[in-house]
Amino acid sequence: MHAAARQARTDKPLLTRTTTAPAEHPSRTAQFASTPRGAHLARRLAVQCMEEWGYPPVSDTSCSVALVVAELAANAVQHGRTPGRDFALRLTLDPAASLLRIEVADTASAKRPPATPPSPHPESESGRGLLLVDALAVRWGSEPRRPVGKTVWAELPVEASTRPHPNGGPVRSECHTHTLGEVRDIAGEWDT
Repeated sequence: MHAAARQARTDKPLLTRTTTAPAEHPSRTAQFASTPRGAHLARRLAVQCMEEWGYPPVSDTSCSVALVVAELAANAVQHGRTPGRDFALRLTLDPAASLLRIEVADTASAKRPPATPPSPHPESESGRGLLLVDALAVRWGSEPRRPVGKTVWAELPVEASTRPHPNGGPVRSECHTHTLGEVRDIAGEWDT
């Protein structure tokens, strides 16, 4: 059965795993069909995962993660799609560093994102996704994926979780993420 058919039938990611790395970094990995629906489901899974880790869907942290996952997944579907191949999403929380790493892997090696976000024409209808990623992330980039493809990643600052860290201590953060209002202000500048 093709990946897209499995995806449509179950309305869920093809594969999802929650793991804990040796340093107690919660992680979630899932594969999705390279379709707009797959990108939508990746964003929904990210919000669900953030909620499980103590970041409610209405929190600035969860909203920032949803936005970055949506942009990277949409780019994987639009620019990194290889017929019959899925894209993968991995989220890894590092509470000690107050960072969340988002990785989106696809099978298109030749189409890598630019090193810096492009400057779209003010009247263009697209081309602002990497500007949003750049505004929300501490850092971002891409790297080759073996044996084929690439991984585009972004690291976002996370505020203190509403839940305790898995080892029993509270999750603390001195990082501040952009608020949705700040992101809207940035986006509003593009419309002028």
